[in-house]
Amino acid sequence: MTARIIDGKIIAAELRARVAGIIIAAELRARVAGEVARVVREHGITPGLAVVLVGSDPASEIYVRSKHKQTQAAGMASFEHVLPADVAQNDLLALIAKLNHDPAVHGILVQLPLPKSVDTETIINAIDPAKDVDGLHPNNAGRLAGGFAALSPCTPLGCIILTKSVHASLQGMNAIVIGRSNLVGRPLVQLLLNENATVTIAHSRSRELAQLCARADLVYAAVGKPEMVRGDWIKPGATVIDVGITRLPGADGKTRLAGDVAFQEVSNVAGAITPVPGGVGQMTVACLLVNTLRAACAIHGLAKPGV
Repeated sequence: MTARIIDGKIIAAELRARVAGIIIAAELRARVAGEVARVVREHGITPGLAVVLVGSDPASEIYVRSKHKQTQAAGMASFEHVLPADVAQNDLLALIAKLNHDPAVHGILVQLPLPKSVDTETIINAIDPAKDVDGLHPNNAGRLAGGFAALSPCTPLGCIILTKSVHASLQGMNAIVIGRSNLVGRPLVQLLLNENATVTIAHSRSRELAQLCARADLVYAAVGKPEMVRGDWIKPGATVIDVGITRLPGADGKTRLAGDVAFQEVSNVAGAITPVPGGVGQMTVACLLVNTLRAACAIHGLAKPGV
């Protein structure tokens, strides 16, 4: 069996188009076209996203540029704030307080990781939960855990969208999430429960992990250990979503990117699998746009948008 590749680039492009109101397919255009344009036209509100970058990490800089470009392409306002790596924590908190009160800003994202001199928890807690488009504030995490409406972290939300591109309904399916981070594993479990899946959460120290995976219809690998999930762990026909990404030494002194799943092995068993790169990573910014649009509508008391 050769696994179907879940092309994150294509799905992310479709989702970005929904946020921007640009859908080619006529049947989808009637439902989602013009959401941003409609909010601007009917209410005079342009959804705005503020991204805060501390320091000059090359990977973070590339990611922030991508967010800026895609935010503008969706018809939203984009605000970038770049601070030096040695910024005082109080100065960063002051900027967040300013953004919390800025009516042009509906979403705030502080690019992680932060320098060790800054307490990440303090910074996240300072963000207005209504503008927390990364879904990390305790208010949003608690609401998600309680089954209430909340802004969800972008990567888990992207995982659900990718999965539903294969399965129209996740109801009753057995899912395993390998990884228990606040950024991916824990919120992904809650989102799967909201879809009425039967969920097991595991991690690198779980006993008999291979046997647990072998019973799952849906496997989500987000443990941060390259190629940990092997082909003989996977139930034939299962859907495998690989969240991990690690740069490893390759041939001729070059490097290669690897996920948490041994792609070639698992591709021969799974029914569907996300590649690395080109899978989950493509969805994160697209879901950030969705969260920003939803936040703007919620802040202004408007109906939830059609995306």
